Amino acid sequence: MSNNVTADICGKATNINRSLVLSKVLEPDAAEHLFESLLPDMVQLALRASELCTKPIPLLKAGMNHSITMSQEQVACLLANAFFCTFPRRNSRKTEYSNYPDINFFRLFEGSSAKKTEKLKTLMCYFNSVTEKMPTGLVTFTRKSLNKPPNWKSSQTPLTKLHITCEGTIEDDGYGMLQVDFANQFVGGGVTGSGLVQEEIRFLINPELIVSRLFTEALDHNECLIITGTQQYSKYTGYAQTYQWGGSRLDTTPSDGWQRRCTTIVAIDALQFRNFLEQFQPDRLNRELNKAYCGFACPEEKSQNLSAVATGNWGCGVFGGDTRLKALLQMLAAAEAGRDVAYFTFGDSQLMTDVHNMHSFLIQKNISVGKAYDLLGQYYSSECKNCLGRRPDVSLYSFIYQQVNSSLAPDDSNMGSARQHAPTDCH
Repeated sequence: MSNNVTADICGKATNINRSLVLSKVLEPDAAEHLFESLLPDMVQLALRASELCTKPIPLLKAGMNHSITMSQEQVACLLANAFFCTFPRRNSRKTEYSNYPDINFFRLFEGSSAKKTEKLKTLMCYFNSVTEKMPTGLVTFTRKSLNKPPNWKSSQTPLTKLHITCEGTIEDDGYGMLQVDFANQFVGGGVTGSGLVQEEIRFLINPELIVSRLFTEALDHNECLIITGTQQYSKYTGYAQTYQWGGSRLDTTPSDGWQRRCTTIVAIDALQFRNFLEQFQPDRLNRELNKAYCGFACPEEKSQNLSAVATGNWGCGVFGGDTRLKALLQMLAAAEAGRDVAYFTFGDSQLMTDVHNMHSFLIQKNISVGKAYDLLGQYYSSECKNCLGRRPDVSLYSFIYQQVNSSLAPDDSNMGSARQHAPTDCH
């Protein structure tokens, strides 16, 4: 690497030093370690780019079905360069990378806030770990397209098993499962800026995910990104405004034959809805089902060999998704993909009860994926289509109970409503 680049990195390190000091990111002892040891080590790591990455990093462009496998050392080097903001032409939406996420960390050094302070603490934990002892595994990034979606209406596939809990998290309790990242179409979302919800938190505690932003073009409606082998370096508490770095974490997840940690994360981006009723439109339902199926399906594997999907309130919160609809859509997509579901409601015990009861009801009544899909269409036509902007008087789950029970014998007619309020637990 040239002397000019070396000087550029060192100059940026000085500016970042000032930013970190002025924003009081670290306590005095940690700041001393940062200036005397960690930042110089990070500079040396960044300067090894030409040694560690001897060829240009391929781009995972839209429409590609392609994988990139990198060593954790290569990833660390690239992330050190991202920290020092050395990637050219990546700070503007007017360049050839306009359809790619930001990779340079410059937004983290703009101004100061409690959120950015905690983000930087989490990231510095990662850099401290890799500069003290570099990990030796591999990480694989796979972009996947769905070119032939299922015929949802005609599907006779039965629903698979559901484990639902109001406790625990995908990353802690989804061991060995396909773990869902509630992604932005620009993977990582606001991780290098002000965002701090499910996707950003996962990218912070597993920072090797962040390097995907260097080469992954924005996901199209029929695409997902699957990442295998990243390591968790930090613990945390809280969420969004209450997020705090919780110290370093020793990841004891075993490795596969490729020396990749046995952690597989799938990034699927949900649609954002400004209008509550919009998400019940058939074309929106199809899009969300196809997106989830793209992430969950693995046709080259026999279904009995597939792990469960560890997921939760995908596309809800700021994206405006209805939690009960999104839970049902993911159950349908997982069933079609041949996977069971482990669903985390993140403390919402009522949602846990409602989804558990609905799943039990559909299983008992032998409702297939296609029949459930048809019920969604009926709900839109009869309850949503003519609502003129207001929410329907009948909820989705109430409608499903009513419609299924109306086709049964009279003595069975109240089973659905009784189950809707049946007690359950966090299992």
